[in-house]
Amino acid sequence: MKHAMLSLDYFALAKEAKALNTSGAAKVIRIALLADCATQHLADIMRALAARNNVQAEVYEGNYDGVDLEILDPNSALYAFNPQYVVILLSGEKLKAHLYASGDRRSFADETVNRLENLWGAFRGQSQATIIQSTFVLPSERAFGNYELKVADSVGSIFTEINYRLAVKAREAKNVLLNDVDFIAASVGRTLWFDARMWNMAKTPCRLEHLPLLAQSLLDTVLAASGMFAKCVVLDLDNTLWGGVIGDDGLEGIALGEFDEGEAFVGFQTFIRELKRRGIILAVVSKNEHAAAVLPFREHPHMVLKEEDISVFVANWDNKADNIRLVQKTLNIGFDSLVFLDDNAFERNIVRQFLPDVVVPDLPEDPSLYLETLAGLNLFETASFSEADLQRVEQYREEAQRELTKTHFTNINDYLISLGMEVRLERFNAFNLPRIAQLIQRSNQFNLMTRRYGEAACEAMMSDPSVAPLTVKLADKFGDYGLISVVILKDAGSDLEIDEYLMSCRVLQRGVESFTMNNIFSYAARLGAKRVTGHYLPTKKNDMVKGFFKSFGFEKIADGDGGASQWALAVEAYQPRETFITPVANEL
Repeated sequence: MKHAMLSLDYFALAKEAKALNTSGAAKVIRIALLADCATQHLADIMRALAARNNVQAEVYEGNYDGVDLEILDPNSALYAFNPQYVVILLSGEKLKAHLYASGDRRSFADETVNRLENLWGAFRGQSQATIIQSTFVLPSERAFGNYELKVADSVGSIFTEINYRLAVKAREAKNVLLNDVDFIAASVGRTLWFDARMWNMAKTPCRLEHLPLLAQSLLDTVLAASGMFAKCVVLDLDNTLWGGVIGDDGLEGIALGEFDEGEAFVGFQTFIRELKRRGIILAVVSKNEHAAAVLPFREHPHMVLKEEDISVFVANWDNKADNIRLVQKTLNIGFDSLVFLDDNAFERNIVRQFLPDVVVPDLPEDPSLYLETLAGLNLFETASFSEADLQRVEQYREEAQRELTKTHFTNINDYLISLGMEVRLERFNAFNLPRIAQLIQRSNQFNLMTRRYGEAACEAMMSDPSVAPLTVKLADKFGDYGLISVVILKDAGSDLEIDEYLMSCRVLQRGVESFTMNNIFSYAARLGAKRVTGHYLPTKKNDMVKGFFKSFGFEKIADGDGGASQWALAVEAYQPRETFITPVANEL
């Protein structure tokens, strides 16, 4: 997300690309770029933008207009590159030329969509990487003028139909994300987006000045799919969610309603509520008396956001950097997952100085421009959405109740017993696949290997007899956590290998890890395995699980590059741990 806060000047980024040194990058991502247009400049800019996020982007550029050949040939350089993400960038100009040459316009949309769907399927047969498919930019010229969309076989109608049907097909595909290039072009203005002269000379997909926008959009999708995205918006109140100061102006005096400045704040709150609906956690950090701060949420008739929409509500006179630390600690997510929105430049700079990982965009003075500014930064990209996202706010509110209950106990075991925890240990199933893939992409801290398996790879494991792909669900008397852990076990002969182990940090210190490990060793014994083995692959964020295997009695048997290590423990030597959890299902 950080690159969105910096300049997107083409020449500045081209200069950065030439001087890149990403040897110390926190993450390496392999991206294949397949296109029917020129990609050299685009690839350079993507590398530069990735570096701004402390990511080394290794970009493979396919042959010009060789998308089909690269994908259909199992021996192509594409598969030798072994990408994690494959961008299929297709130009409106090439599509238009094919359409004009077609002898049957009525079947052209069918043929185009079927061709791409077949390519997706062929690629999935060779690779578990995620495809990022572009939409087609509609031409700016219209032979029928405003009547264009009423004519079924007009260029505009066919382009629109193809883009819509690609979206429908992508919803059904397990390994395909969309990148809506047509939306970017429309935002800029289609007549301003495309440069016919540069297309004729060099087949560039857009004007050079807009290449950074295209590169940023593609990279945003890649980063979101790899687990780098915003999880929480931290909101100021006065002059951010409403106009004026609630403590001075009172409930009737703040600007919030149907006219002028008040309508702008209503529109802004409506967008924030939509973010909450798709799973973004909302928090409040305000310099105010708590009673005054919550008053509009409870009593103002035009307040869109309600108190129950806010997972963490902090209103006091402490500095905002410290209060954001409190929010981060309560939610147990990384600072780089937080976006802080405040109208006050002084407060923004304080947070930038003391919490440099927090994303702090500059808000304009005019609240009518808040939405336009945030939309331009595209801070809330995502690569997944599931029903679990709709429950996220309530789950975090439930967690606050658990923390409050904990203060009434002096013995941790008594507290754990009081929770009445129940666990479901189940194999992957089709219903849970979206949530499984989402958790794999999102989990950074409690993630031993950080293997970013996509939905297609997870689905393939379901039918692999040598793999035991497991989910863990947890509930207690306060509510249902839902699916909170993914463990993938592989039969390796005399060894049972823990291929992946990750867990939501919301359930730490409740005994879930011990319950799961007890069942892993019980399963290994039934298989006849002699050892259970696993790897720890360090990242910038998973230091908290560095000693995970050692805590269960494993011994390190090998060291690898970058601090990686391999661990093993004999099945007969494992000592089961005490837990206060009742299994209600166990499919291992």
